[in-house]
Amino acid sequence: MTDSTEYVPPRVWTWSKPSGGTFANINRPVAGPTHEKELPVGRHPLQLYSLGTPNGVKVTVMLEELLALGQRGAEYDAWLIRINDGEQFGSGFVAVNPNSKIPALLDRSGPAPIRIFESGAILLYLAEKFGSFLPEEQPARAECLSWLFWQIGSAPYLGGGFGHFYAYAPTKIEYAIDRFAMEVKRQLDVLDRRLADHEYIAGSSYTIADIAIFPWYGGLAKGWAYGAAEFLSVQDYRNVQRWADRLLERPAVQRGRMVNRTSGEPSTQLHERHDASDFATKTADKLPPGI
Repeated sequence: MTDSTEYVPPRVWTWSKPSGGTFANINRPVAGPTHEKELPVGRHPLQLYSLGTPNGVKVTVMLEELLALGQRGAEYDAWLIRINDGEQFGSGFVAVNPNSKIPALLDRSGPAPIRIFESGAILLYLAEKFGSFLPEEQPARAECLSWLFWQIGSAPYLGGGFGHFYAYAPTKIEYAIDRFAMEVKRQLDVLDRRLADHEYIAGSSYTIADIAIFPWYGGLAKGWAYGAAEFLSVQDYRNVQRWADRLLERPAVQRGRMVNRTSGEPSTQLHERHDASDFATKTADKLPPGI
């Protein structure tokens, strides 16, 4: 690849070859399906098609939290979508999410299925559907939604910006890493200052703002993301650390982090979830090899 200091952008960009890096085999400049494949459908009202990335974990944590409240209508089947294999480009998945990104949710509880895509939209949909984890009254509702959309706007700088150039790009570009490391640390400081005098992100109550922000920034604070904990001095953000530890004590967060997970200790991986009992009987350490 040409060194970044020598690269001169062409007048018109064209896609002539893969760009390199970890995800080069699934990156392309056009949308739409690449193959015909219908999605499976289970027996529960909600059908989730996802992977245990931060965006996927948002939704599985939300669903487990709703079930913990006794919301039986939140029962769900979580189907694994292996994005490195291009399963998100199957015709069935594209029909649920034309953007070909996980997670995607199909609500089959009514007379006609409702599709919801984009993790923030799914959290908001579920919060409104079940009347949970979203304040009803102002100004608490506005505060919660502001932080939810803060996460949606900020995470691309962490994942697609810092994470890509620090961990996944085929070459290390000093300018890109410095630029996005600075922004990620600024974002951590935003959260740390907020949490200095608030128990949770939106105030005194646990909300979809916490559920959205935790998999990205809580995961970064606990050293799960990009092998960058030391590089970013995440231990310095003590209020973020305290908040992340508090959320990790929640059983629903623990369960949600397991669903559709395909890495880490086998006992923490529940590739697909179709019943609450699966957490005890179907984690990767209990399955035959190759399943």
